[in-house]
Amino acid sequence: FGANVCGYSKFTSSVHTVSKFEEKIKRAEADASEDNDDIDNIRREFDAAKRSFLEIPEALKAMPKTNPEGIYVNRGLRLDLIQVYGFDYDFTLAHYSANLQSLIYDLAKEHMVKEFKYPEVCMSFKYDPSFPIRGLYYDREHGCLLKLDFFGSIEEEGCFYGRHQLSEEEIVEIYGTRHIGRDQARRLVGLMDFFCFSEACLIADMVQYFVDAKLEFDACYIYEDVNNAIQHVHQSGLMHRGILSDPHRYLVKNGQLLRFLRMLKEKGKKLFLLTNSPYYFVDGGMQFMLEDSTGNSGSWKELFDVVIAKANKPGFYTSEHPFRCYDTEKDTLAFTKVDTFLKNKIYYHGSLKSFLQITKWKGPEVIYFGDHLFSDLRGPSKAGWRTAAIIHELEDEIRIQNEDRYRFEQAKFHILQELLGRLHAVIPSSKRSEAYKLLMGELNEERQKARSMMKRMFNTSFGATFLTDKGQESAFAYHIHQYADVYTSKPENFLFFSPETWLHAPCDIKIMPHHVKIPSSLFKTSRCSSMP
Repeated sequence: FGANVCGYSKFTSSVHTVSKFEEKIKRAEADASEDNDDIDNIRREFDAAKRSFLEIPEALKAMPKTNPEGIYVNRGLRLDLIQVYGFDYDFTLAHYSANLQSLIYDLAKEHMVKEFKYPEVCMSFKYDPSFPIRGLYYDREHGCLLKLDFFGSIEEEGCFYGRHQLSEEEIVEIYGTRHIGRDQARRLVGLMDFFCFSEACLIADMVQYFVDAKLEFDACYIYEDVNNAIQHVHQSGLMHRGILSDPHRYLVKNGQLLRFLRMLKEKGKKLFLLTNSPYYFVDGGMQFMLEDSTGNSGSWKELFDVVIAKANKPGFYTSEHPFRCYDTEKDTLAFTKVDTFLKNKIYYHGSLKSFLQITKWKGPEVIYFGDHLFSDLRGPSKAGWRTAAIIHELEDEIRIQNEDRYRFEQAKFHILQELLGRLHAVIPSSKRSEAYKLLMGELNEERQKARSMMKRMFNTSFGATFLTDKGQESAFAYHIHQYADVYTSKPENFLFFSPETWLHAPCDIKIMPHHVKIPSSLFKTSRCSSMP
């Protein structure tokens, strides 16, 4: 009896084992069928999306356009509380033509050849306006120009060694990963001001020369030499004299600026000019820009309560240098102490501490306009002033974003991104079939096409200034968030707003206020409405 029980137990145990095995097979088959259903569903949606990509939906065409001359708000600003308006000069009050970058580039390369003994062949280099954008970083160790995103990662197609665009594999070989760590970040220098276009181009051209000539070089020396040459062009007055010798070529006349400044004065606001440029350059430029509007071209100084030149920003915000009164006739500095600011007088040097002591103007009632996020706006922001970033590229970028063809590609990109995300989510990595791999490859290919199309609309090398190719904010946009309460393309855009306006930051944005995300639902709505 005992033997029979034992045999029965073995028999029932084997039956249970077979049953469990069969259940596992059935579950696996069911899971596989479910996975295939998910892939088939996503495939059908992808095919339907591709059909909808053949034409731009009417709903997309009907979407409102963003104002290229708008004021975009990071932190709410009550203009009725602002009593004092301060301005930088270069690229803030002064509008320059595209010819200026070529002038800076040519003067700097000439200095490098004549003074730093770079090869004579470098004199043949030409500035390429299609190559650089504002907000790039230069790696002084590896010699690469980088475009970083909001989180400090290198954009996939945003790394150049000379004029050679590095592949993702080459980027990983140099940096180990696309993310720039804290130690690596110390080697980077930001190219943020109006010199950055010619500087970035000249750095890349010099690196490329050494690579092509198969000459050894230290990437840090290239940066130091280019930067010193650019600084020489500015500080020596070469650029200033070049601009004033042919103002029609380099400066843009601007009657709207005068209207804006006069409107502020009529509203009882105080105005000051704070610039690193010398007085003769500012005076010559302002006279030229406003001569058709003022009647008396010398009257621009009457618009300002205080004019400070050669301020040495950003040192101005932290130093304790005294102000000196500048004699415009004799080109000399007075030795008497400055303890009050007089109208129609010009002051040199100085510091924020002395400025506030003399004017008694309180931080929150002052707004300062400037184009350089670090030199112009970081100091005032920390001192409690309100800040307005002037970004001239903003107008062109918004106009591109307003175009149907850009919005079309952006919506395509978002649809493909959603489908890729769902495909990753529903299929575990251990169960990825050939059908999965095929669909994944097709989705990635279409997404890359849309991304490349959007990038080329802005800049063929680095894409948009404010966004990465994936629609994330760039590192430059991050700094605007940090140091600018508001940003716009030029100061006179404030003419569209009363000085009593409250400027509110939008509460429903994930990226910059001027950027509109085109919802993928526009295509879905279009597909649904076209179905019988």
